[in-house]
Amino acid sequence: MKVYNPKEWLSVLFFFQKSDTLFKLAPLLALIFAYSIGVAYFELEYLHIGSNSWVQHIPVMHSLLSFVISMLLVFRTNSAYDRWWEGRKLWGSLVNASRNLALKLSAMLPIDDYDNRLFFKYSIPSYAFGLKDHLQLENTQFMLDENYNVDITSIDVEKHVPNQIARLIFSKVNQLYQDGKITGDQLIVLNNEVTAFTDICGACERIKNTPIPFSYGSFIKKFIMLYVLTLPMGYVFNMGYYAAPIVAFIFYVLGSLELVAEEIEEPFGKDPNDLPMEKMASSIRKHVSELL
Repeated sequence: MKVYNPKEWLSVLFFFQKSDTLFKLAPLLALIFAYSIGVAYFELEYLHIGSNSWVQHIPVMHSLLSFVISMLLVFRTNSAYDRWWEGRKLWGSLVNASRNLALKLSAMLPIDDYDNRLFFKYSIPSYAFGLKDHLQLENTQFMLDENYNVDITSIDVEKHVPNQIARLIFSKVNQLYQDGKITGDQLIVLNNEVTAFTDICGACERIKNTPIPFSYGSFIKKFIMLYVLTLPMGYVFNMGYYAAPIVAFIFYVLGSLELVAEEIEEPFGKDPNDLPMEKMASSIRKHVSELL
């Protein structure tokens, strides 16, 4: 995720990157500009459409549709940001759940129980890294310290890795109870923390596997294109060739809003503005190591 200071206007205004909407829309902007020039040339040089009174009423249609398209884009961007923010809250909950589990295990386990402490020290952060890779559809490996040997043959990277890691964690917690190292009440407390892991995973999967309906996104794109393609026809008669850059700029604004919504509606990807899951997982590993 791109980190910046929102109070520094100049650094934001003059910062460009490959993912900027201007670069993504450049081919379409060139086509819209050329199309507008062609419409202006055809109307002014051949049809002399500016002298016909009926053309003056065309901008009224654009004025009415501008309100509709603005409402659609507002709803589009708000819906996309809600998905991004919900994903951020879920990963914040994962950070807290990991800390709470490590904190309680640190208090419950004896100081000299190095094996169990070392297991949880590396298995709890592994869930965060496993969830990150699972949401990004990559093969996941159970991250363990090279000096700590744990049997991970039961982890199948072709299956649901976070669930398998959660199973190992709960199996270890249950083994602690069977060995008499924790009480039944402590088992219930730890069970709630492990359950929170799978609840967070399920909520993240709900966001990832339920995109904005295709018909809605397709309609907005078509609406934007039809709106922009009809702009030169109504504004050339009083703006002349200056309508071309104006129409291109309007398309840039509308298209950029749609691109921004597309980028943030999937918060678990690898785009610059997606959630910094790698950083948050590393933070979990650091804090858990400090506690255990």
